[in-house]
Amino acid sequence: MRRFLNENLVWKLLSILLSFLLWVIVAREPELTTSIFAPILFRNIPNDLDLASDVPERVQLEVRGPAPRLTPASLSQTAVVLDLSDLQPGEQTFTIRDRNIRQLPIGVMFFRAVPSQVSMRFERLISKDVPIEPAYERSPPEGYLVTSYRFDPPKVRIRGPESRVRNIDYVKTDPIDISGIVSEASKRAHIRVGDPQVHLESSSQVQCFVTLQRLPKPGSN
Repeated sequence: MRRFLNENLVWKLLSILLSFLLWVIVAREPELTTSIFAPILFRNIPNDLDLASDVPERVQLEVRGPAPRLTPASLSQTAVVLDLSDLQPGEQTFTIRDRNIRQLPIGVMFFRAVPSQVSMRFERLISKDVPIEPAYERSPPEGYLVTSYRFDPPKVRIRGPESRVRNIDYVKTDPIDISGIVSEASKRAHIRVGDPQVHLESSSQVQCFVTLQRLPKPGSN
């Protein structure tokens, strides 16, 4: 036992001395308070639920600690993490506490969050097939009129929070150029859902078949 204690005794004493000096240096550093904007992260969100309301991307946090540890670089990984494992559909309010703060440097303490609470509405995710309507980039050639159009496939499937999906009766295409069409043409078109919280489950491209017809000239039979 004595032999074990005496082995590398100098290095052990030096290590203890350095640790003590480091503690003294840290203890003498002035404690300051600063504010940072930390992102809100979620974990354990159920697969059948999603956000149906806007949520602030970042929350202002007030933290305290030694000045050298309050630099932007040392606080760059700090985040607010909300656990959604017990989430139910409807309005939910979360209070930001010390246990929600992640990646604070050693010696830095969380003081408060502004706002101290965030409220969000969660809804069931549903899917729905909706028809497509074309958007045109330019008018038809002079003297022509669009008489019909169809898409392949005729519908696309969207998915998102229930209230937002139910408010969508159709989706539109990116503008299609029909200025050079005088009879029939086939165009590839991209789909625009129009709601950032609703996404496409099917392909984002469809084939559009457009038919134009020449209008009778004035005075002709």
